[in-house]
Amino acid sequence: MSFLPQNVLDDIHARAPQYDADNTFPTEDFDQLRECGYLGAYVPTKFGGAGLTLEQIAAEQTRLAQAAPATALAINMHQIIVGVGRHMVRSGLSAGEQILRDAAAGELFAFGISEPGNDLVLFGSITEARPDGEGGYSFHGVKIFTSLAPAWTRLMTFGKDATDPEAPKSVFAVLHRDRGGFTMKNDWDVLGMRATQSNSTILEGAAASADEILTVTDPGPSANPVVMGIFANFEILLAATYQGVGQRAVQVAVEHVKKRHSVKNQTTYANDPDIRWRIASAALTMEAVGPQIRELARAFEDQVDLGNWWMPRLSAVKNAASEATLRAVEESVRACGGASYYSKHELSRLYRDALAGLFQPSDQESLHGAWATMLLGPIEH
Repeated sequence: MSFLPQNVLDDIHARAPQYDADNTFPTEDFDQLRECGYLGAYVPTKFGGAGLTLEQIAAEQTRLAQAAPATALAINMHQIIVGVGRHMVRSGLSAGEQILRDAAAGELFAFGISEPGNDLVLFGSITEARPDGEGGYSFHGVKIFTSLAPAWTRLMTFGKDATDPEAPKSVFAVLHRDRGGFTMKNDWDVLGMRATQSNSTILEGAAASADEILTVTDPGPSANPVVMGIFANFEILLAATYQGVGQRAVQVAVEHVKKRHSVKNQTTYANDPDIRWRIASAALTMEAVGPQIRELARAFEDQVDLGNWWMPRLSAVKNAASEATLRAVEESVRACGGASYYSKHELSRLYRDALAGLFQPSDQESLHGAWATMLLGPIEH
């Protein structure tokens, strides 16, 4: 049984072109999503939520992305953080409970991890985390791709505590919007996924008290519940979101070629063998994505021990989904012809939205590097 009502998805789909054209945040979409309880959908019932599993929330993200990719990608960041709270709690870290309670109460979480020029991403920050002497920290630096910029009420972020230069620590925390300490830039003028409004955030001493610190840990890949919770939920839910984009592209192409008429053949393009091949190819490309997402979602939910293979496999599922989506959208565009090149055509927007998957971690370079290391061992010097 699906969580998001179809009428809500229909409304969101109808608004998507205008939010994209105006480069504005989908406020009405989020009002509807909040009203139907989607901010707490992934929160366990014990903490006031609907109790969806990772596999189930991934399926909802796919459905939402079919309606409006940018809206889905934006709220994806919230669901990732809810997933972190879930993983923390089941790993014995009580600090995750507040994330779950806040999400169930309607607080909107954003994701402040990426930084300009920092290809370590989750595994090391160039933002300063300065201890306040009472267990809390203030944060000083720049975060980019901060989705939900106009609307978030909570921001998960991290920085580096270099008090001991020989042993720096990564500090993960939740910041409250109403306490200030940051400036939001209006710099989200991009090719696709425009409605996410992922503006840059300048942290200017934004503070988190001791009970808002999620973890203090060594930089780098690790099994730390916060780090692993972020990585797993990010990759799986991102994959599910792009899956929706690719699937919608195939749907649009099918609808289009059934109406597109060939003067030469005196029939619709749905009867053209070459066009049929292209659309079948697009659909087949997407067909392999869903099982991979579901397998990893179930494995993470069941805490299957994959050892050192967890992060490489999580990176693989995101890459598989985003690359498949790019191929499926391109085949759909080719099948629909020049009409899809016009900005008013949905495929034009889907193509631009699909390209965003190229820039979100893990990228192909880090993916192949991780798999090569697992298979061949480290490079010998």
